[in-house]
Amino acid sequence: MNIIQKSLTLPDGRVIQIETGKMARQADGAVTLRCGDTLLLATVVAKKEINLETDFLPLSVDYFEKYSSSGRFPGGFFKRDGKMSENEVLTCRLIDRALRPLFPENYHADTQIMVQLLSSDRDEQPDALSCLAASAALMVSDIPFQDPVAEVRVIRKNGTFYINPKFSEMEGIDLDLMVAGTSDSIVMVEGEMVEVGEEVMLEALKFAHQTIKLLNTFQEEIRTAVAKTTRKYAYLEEKPELEAALKALVAEDLYKVARGKMSKQDRQEIIGKAYDAAKTALKEKYSDTVEYLDTYLKTYFKHIQSEIVREVVVREGIRLDGRTTTDIRRIDCEVAFLPRTHGSALFTRGETQSLCAVTLGTKLDQQTIDSPTVIGSKTFMLQYNFPGFSTGEVKPNRAPARREIGHGNLAERSLKVVIPESPYTIRVESNILESNGSSSMASVCGGTLALMDAGIKILRPVSGIAMGLITMADGGFAVLSDILGDEDHLGDMDFKVAGTEKGLTACQMDIKIRGLSYEIIEKALAQSKNGRMHILGEMLKTMNQPREELSPFAPRFFVMNIPHEYFGAVIGPGGKVIQEIQKTTETVIVLEEGTNTVGTATISSSNAKGVEMAVAQIRNIVQIPEVGEIYSGKVRSIQPFGAFVEFLPGKDGLVHVTEIAHQRVDKVENFLKLGEEVKVKLLDIDPKSGKFRLSIKALIPKN
Repeated sequence: MNIIQKSLTLPDGRVIQIETGKMARQADGAVTLRCGDTLLLATVVAKKEINLETDFLPLSVDYFEKYSSSGRFPGGFFKRDGKMSENEVLTCRLIDRALRPLFPENYHADTQIMVQLLSSDRDEQPDALSCLAASAALMVSDIPFQDPVAEVRVIRKNGTFYINPKFSEMEGIDLDLMVAGTSDSIVMVEGEMVEVGEEVMLEALKFAHQTIKLLNTFQEEIRTAVAKTTRKYAYLEEKPELEAALKALVAEDLYKVARGKMSKQDRQEIIGKAYDAAKTALKEKYSDTVEYLDTYLKTYFKHIQSEIVREVVVREGIRLDGRTTTDIRRIDCEVAFLPRTHGSALFTRGETQSLCAVTLGTKLDQQTIDSPTVIGSKTFMLQYNFPGFSTGEVKPNRAPARREIGHGNLAERSLKVVIPESPYTIRVESNILESNGSSSMASVCGGTLALMDAGIKILRPVSGIAMGLITMADGGFAVLSDILGDEDHLGDMDFKVAGTEKGLTACQMDIKIRGLSYEIIEKALAQSKNGRMHILGEMLKTMNQPREELSPFAPRFFVMNIPHEYFGAVIGPGGKVIQEIQKTTETVIVLEEGTNTVGTATISSSNAKGVEMAVAQIRNIVQIPEVGEIYSGKVRSIQPFGAFVEFLPGKDGLVHVTEIAHQRVDKVENFLKLGEEVKVKLLDIDPKSGKFRLSIKALIPKN
């Protein structure tokens, strides 16, 4: 074994150790990364030949957290690691989006990157290390990947920034960003904030980049030590004559589209006809002399279309739909759109439309989080659905794809910081009905309106916008507000920003070039704020504050304190008492321990009267019996020496034969019947046994 091991001490004293040559040696590249007792294995494998008919990078990234890494069994019936959790999917996306733009443009070989969490100390956060491990695996391979990339988590706590905090250090923060970059620039950003300013975010990026540079230098040392020769691939030869011939045939139509102020459907129709006509003409001329002609034509057509759109935007200031670089598309909002949901909104921006519905539930509806690194629950969730008809396509309806999970998570993070503490579990569902640019930010806007329609007293309304970027070879660039789908596809950046009037709540930035300067990021942030405020103003014209009352279909809650010693009485033998209360009042009751001596009971139901009845019954159970008090009770048992009466829920006392009536009682059945309701007075509580002595005759006037 040719084992190579390198270590790097971070500014906070923690040590990152990367080793290669010992594990997974048949992979093209493999490393283990260790920080504390957290250990990741990253492997990369690529096919030795490129399919020259492929015009994209077929890169797949998988991230798995083994339950054995933290000494735990998987939940569920099968007791084995199964499909990816949402957290694993989100980590896959963090790795993929950081690495993808850094592969060579003409590299189209099938490539698979796999990162596995093999050991976890349950405190180090592995997602902040996974991209570094994946990049290091590429560095020790012979796969063409020029620049190392590193990803770090940066938080702000009490005004101070920290890099890669532990799980135990995440309380009380107001900024949580994942930042990836090369040594020269930033390539990916994602995170959430508690209404911080754009200048704080920019400062956080610069702070994160300092550590990113250290980690990339560290990877260069490892690559030098391994000293692998980059693999040679057979690429398609450039054919400038073919590209020029194609451009001559399609340029006029593409310029018409670029300046035409058209709808998405009209653009697609003209572009499709232009391409088909050019393809037919060029096949007659080149089909016998140019192999892989279809691939050449698709690739060159995309390049030509991108160049023309870029030229018109940067040089002429005209976008595909006729807007300027800062214009926002028309916005239409409607609330209470769905009559039986707890809250709903229809948000339309241009040709992007989100229908959002809010459902309010009880604590029993919380989402359980059970992973090798995190155990807990969620009381607020936003789920995003993207059916094929939203873009006029036919596609099967299966489980949510990675994109849907990622977009839903971004919208959820955008809104969760304004959700108040409440006994409710809140679910927002965003159904995308049309899509032409930034449906995730439409979900944020629609979700805000739906929450207010549901009567949720959010801290402040949130709006979101997607910013784009067009760059030119000579250094010219244009930042675009509220980008179209085509501008995302043909441009260089998709920068989603969400926030309130006070500051940012979440962001996500993906780029297709090798990095962004701080000048561009700063301009994009400033321009996004103006756009967000415009969108927010349009939203507030429809609804500017939450409704005073909840939907009549939403559950009602009552939370009451209960001393721990009464939990058993409320629950009853085998749960008999609490089940009976829930059945007779049509409520759901959840008991929680709370502090050392006092817990809580949360009573919920869509029937307010049922909640009142359940509260009254529980209050009777936890009521402390007082000598001399009068109670309404029910005869539960008759004995020769008297009757047992339940005068409080779960509390029985004896009415002796001498306390039933003023006259002599020879037979108790002549005076009392089972199930009969009677008034009783508590005469005494035995200090040793705690038994209760009751009287009926004490309440009957003596003749």
